[in-house]
Amino acid sequence: MKILTCAQQKEADAYTVANESISSIDLMEKAAAAMTGIISSRWDTSHRMVVVAGPGNNGGDALAIARMLAERGYRVEVLLFNVTDKLSEECLANVQRLKDCPLEKFTEVAKGGRMVFPALKATDVIIDGLFGSGLKRPLEKGFAQVVQLLNSSPAQIVSVDIPSGMMGENNSNLNRPNIIHADLTLSVQLPKLAFLFAENADLVGEWMLVDIGISKEYIDKADTPYTIAEEEEIRSLVRPRNKFAHKGMFGHGLLIAGSYGMGGAAVLSARACLRSGIGLLTAHTPVCNHSLLQMSVPEALVQDDVHEHFFADDTDLDPYQAVAIGPGLGQDDVTAQAFFSQIKNCYIPLVLDADALNLLARYSNVQPNFPSNTILTPHVKELERIVGRCSNSYERLMKAKDLAVYRQCHIVLKGAWTAVITPEGKVSFNPTGNPGMATGGSGDVLTGILLALLAQGYSAGDACRLGVYVHGLAGDIARRRMGEISMTAGDIVEALPEAWKELLENKNA
Repeated sequence: MKILTCAQQKEADAYTVANESISSIDLMEKAAAAMTGIISSRWDTSHRMVVVAGPGNNGGDALAIARMLAERGYRVEVLLFNVTDKLSEECLANVQRLKDCPLEKFTEVAKGGRMVFPALKATDVIIDGLFGSGLKRPLEKGFAQVVQLLNSSPAQIVSVDIPSGMMGENNSNLNRPNIIHADLTLSVQLPKLAFLFAENADLVGEWMLVDIGISKEYIDKADTPYTIAEEEEIRSLVRPRNKFAHKGMFGHGLLIAGSYGMGGAAVLSARACLRSGIGLLTAHTPVCNHSLLQMSVPEALVQDDVHEHFFADDTDLDPYQAVAIGPGLGQDDVTAQAFFSQIKNCYIPLVLDADALNLLARYSNVQPNFPSNTILTPHVKELERIVGRCSNSYERLMKAKDLAVYRQCHIVLKGAWTAVITPEGKVSFNPTGNPGMATGGSGDVLTGILLALLAQGYSAGDACRLGVYVHGLAGDIARRRMGEISMTAGDIVEALPEAWKELLENKNA
């Protein structure tokens, strides 16, 4: 699913009107009908609907919703803000259509007019149609006061397309109190990029897509670096196994992980790797973790490092098809030397996670050339140790894109809506996963999955998208079994077989 800019969404509307034999007002009617259906399915006629409309097409949508709700028997009060005495053509048409509608009250606030808001109760529902995605500057003065008043009320708020005052992409310089804090946002056709950022969650609330038949031709042709992965796309990446397959056909991976007291990270990563289809796995770990790995992961080969407690000596890569470095590795100075020596001479697909990333940040004066298409899997703090502090998710994503392009690597920026960033700067957001996965070891599990896919010959891009999807899907299965609070990383590993099975069964259905 593509994520278009607000400018592109406006173009998409115009293209649909020009090429799909539908007028702009009828397209608005279609959107309003779909949104009215959603609203009425959530709140019955015992709730008063207070519709707050602006002078543009977003206001036109809200007025059309007001009419349709009134026709369904709701008590509807409308406040139309027309402070410039200039309504859009579609908004004006919907004002005319309201004349014979059984509204409880209709108030038009003109320039210099006195604004008298109804007393809002907890049982009321506010329909926010002040400003849509075409907004070009932050709200201020009177409109900012309106937004603050609505936000302070006990009523629930439904925003039409986007919360008023919010921008579709970058909200870095906006005054948050002057943006509607919606409980539900009904986004037309496609999501906005800003919906996927953590700091905007309280602004957007729950969001739903409303399909109004925007031109598929336009969407298909639209050039955007942002997409959300879809199940059908991910299923198509999974490779079927030949009846005469043997372990040699599915790669031999090397996992360099673990240090004294951090052997569990190596275990989790190894178990996830073996649950993700690899033919053979060797875990290179300090001597202190030898018995732990042999007992916990008997299917893996264990290669002892020269040091008792930490990684101290790079190893020959000839037997392997891919290597992952980092889970529980530690940051000893000797480990740093071995790490940089290992990646300097690396010529096979590579995953860098956890302490491998911390070592890159700590020794920022050392800029090793790792293989093109190397995968980095930072969480937010690990990324910022490399690129510097970021004030918000938008800035962080931009810096991660710059890093991916500069280093010609893939970056998996972990979190809700994990972002998979390519060396070309394209971003695919992952829809699977849940807050129960915010637990120690979850990232180690992902590293094991990625190593398994690279060893089997998947490209770095396909490995990232497939790996994060399955990782999140396993987390969703674990949540069904254990609940979010009780989940551990080990539960994600245990759910991997079902996740892979679900993908394969859907692929073959």
